[in-house]
Amino acid sequence: LSIVIPCYNEARRLPHTLARTFTYLAAKPGHHEVIVIDDGSTDSTIEETTEAFRQLPENVQGKWFGYAPNEGKGKAVRIGMRQASGKRILFMDADYSVPLEDLHRAEDLLDQGYDIAIGSRAIENTKIVEHQSFLRERIAKVFGLIQRNYLGLKLKDTQCGFKLFTRDAGRKIFGEVKLTSVIFDGEALWLAKRMKYKVAEFPVEWTHDPDTRLSYNFARSLKVLRDMLAIPFIHISQKKAAVQSQNHTVRALG
Repeated sequence: LSIVIPCYNEARRLPHTLARTFTYLAAKPGHHEVIVIDDGSTDSTIEETTEAFRQLPENVQGKWFGYAPNEGKGKAVRIGMRQASGKRILFMDADYSVPLEDLHRAEDLLDQGYDIAIGSRAIENTKIVEHQSFLRERIAKVFGLIQRNYLGLKLKDTQCGFKLFTRDAGRKIFGEVKLTSVIFDGEALWLAKRMKYKVAEFPVEWTHDPDTRLSYNFARSLKVLRDMLAIPFIHISQKKAAVQSQNHTVRALG
């Protein structure tokens, strides 16, 4: 198992998350890795990461990658997924909003033949310990409705930061992901649908941490909406460019 954790100014929350993660993996058979991606933090996220890695269990390898300036969660997850070497790759949020004890539900789905299992806060048996604000929940529902109808994603919750991929699905999908904003989840799942991967949702126990790195205002919401609407066009134009380049090469060879 590879676990990818994207971070932006997570010096306060990350030590707890890594400690819980190491405890979980120490008891899990096999060899695993934890990959922390620092998305341009200006606090001591890297120092906290290197200090926590001193306590790695024998069966766990730790890696971290960083860059500056901050570019968005989508880029951090994309880098982490490409660097992961596990047969299965999980990306999870740095606030530990979903406990790793829920991972067995995702693993069961992959055992059944699914390629991707995504945590959901909107299906039966989900437990919400601490809700988001009324405004954030309403915005999430509106964006979810748009995604289901515009992108054709028959999923109730695409944005929960707890998703498990087979290595093949993770690498191929995130080799194509372009967006760096929070809507990259929707892009990844749209690509999964296009690539014919099997996706299933599973219920999680979820706790909102009010100390979130994602704030919503009109301008940010408009940008996310614009990114979402652009998803099909990004990949259609890229495919056309690739075909044109291939045709040009064939003509040159001819």
